[in-house]
Amino acid sequence: MTNLSSFLEGSAERYPTRDAIVLGDTRLNYAQVNGAANQVANLLVESGIGPGDKVALTCPNLPYFSIVYYGILKAGATVVPLNVLLKSREIAYHLADSEAKAYFCFQGTPELPMAAEGHQGFEQTDGCETFFVITADPAAESPIEGTTTLGQGLAGKAPTFESHAADDDDTAVILYTSGTTGQPKGAELRHSNMISNALVSDRLFGANAENPDTYLCVLPLFHSFGQTVIQNGAFAFGGTVVMLPRFEAGPALGLMLKEGVTFFGGVPTMYWGLLGALDDSVDVATIAKNLRASVAGGSALPVEVHKSFKERFGVTILEGYGLSETSPVASFSVYGEEPRVGSIGVPIPEVEMKLIDGDWNEVDRSENPDAVGEIAIKGPNVMKGYFNRPDATADAIRDGWFRSGDLARKDEDGFYYIVDRAKDMIIRGGFNVYPREIEEVLLSHPDVSLAAVIGVPNESHGEEIKAYVILEKGASVTSEELVAWGKEQFAAYKYPRVVEIVPTLPMTATGKILKRELG
Repeated sequence: MTNLSSFLEGSAERYPTRDAIVLGDTRLNYAQVNGAANQVANLLVESGIGPGDKVALTCPNLPYFSIVYYGILKAGATVVPLNVLLKSREIAYHLADSEAKAYFCFQGTPELPMAAEGHQGFEQTDGCETFFVITADPAAESPIEGTTTLGQGLAGKAPTFESHAADDDDTAVILYTSGTTGQPKGAELRHSNMISNALVSDRLFGANAENPDTYLCVLPLFHSFGQTVIQNGAFAFGGTVVMLPRFEAGPALGLMLKEGVTFFGGVPTMYWGLLGALDDSVDVATIAKNLRASVAGGSALPVEVHKSFKERFGVTILEGYGLSETSPVASFSVYGEEPRVGSIGVPIPEVEMKLIDGDWNEVDRSENPDAVGEIAIKGPNVMKGYFNRPDATADAIRDGWFRSGDLARKDEDGFYYIVDRAKDMIIRGGFNVYPREIEEVLLSHPDVSLAAVIGVPNESHGEEIKAYVILEKGASVTSEELVAWGKEQFAAYKYPRVVEIVPTLPMTATGKILKRELG
């Protein structure tokens, strides 16, 4: 078995001078990225971090993400990537739940002070012993008194390191995914899970180390899609990752032109944004000539976006499906074939999928070929389990099959189509939001008696988060005040943008809120 960091090491050995990461005017080749990751590994070992220890990482799409990520893996430790939008309360939960011993956190900006929130969360977590601030300028002083910067930590560290030899069952990454039971759970992904899912790129869309792709990285690297399909997929085949810390359609198009981007991956709203930003000033012909493959996931891609993108860029968007628990890719469109719009494709090589009922029995399609069932997945991509949650793991995995919570049908050619979500999950701009977590925090407001949160259709984000709230007797808080309060409590993608104060909520006889009657 090989450590996931072997992707970086192998490409550094074979293509040392090839560009690995591009950010603005900064270009780092594979030898440089590998050397810096080795320094991180040496820093961790000197800090008492060893095989099996958990190390958290908060960092946007910057070279530091990849350098620290692979450095953690080289040391034999497990990476716990955190969403950059999390607040201190949420960070403290993730650090404690993952049993993180060390935490690397980017400084952020005045508008998004990541290190300030991160350090507050770190201070609230007894088990997390070491904190490093990643500064944009490695020579800068720490913005937080009494803390060490990554630059200070790496000073004098050797750029060589012998990576830990990982076993088949060793955990490479813990990716947090919310559940309907409230708090997020950590999906434990083995080195073998992550390696197999990245290596399948050659068969899914023709990745080739002899003719390497240039990937535009706009998907957040803390998310499984960006991590596996863009970062690890590129490094496995000696590709170049062009980073854009925050998706904006104009700059994305500019980078596609400037860097000759051949591979684009995004959620549907990003494709919608790219098409909306096209005007006479954009050299679409050259972008289209370079673009070899484009992939989408996160939610269904509208028919019009499929058609318009093919017309303007000459490339068919390949839709895929997966979850954090499946590393993430489970199914994918067939490269080189016309898309079946609305389909999430067929299972990827070495992965099986089937439709099951609530008792794990395979759905009988003999009389009704369009019968709907819950997607179950089996293969080398399925996680080890939920960290420290044996009951949740037993509920989700049986005989190697993982039940997804997503309802689908299958056509006669084996193509799957999502029809609904078995869980209440809201997908806002590609991010999963679970209503119960939002509801529980809303109920902590002194003026809120009861809350129900649903997703409502939204043109730019797919779904928007809406809360229906019953106030306590005599309370006078307004909808606007609750929106503002929620903004303080949650990461930016989570808080309800719309709050409606209502006198009652529709309920069953047993007191369960009938969400289907809301919205």
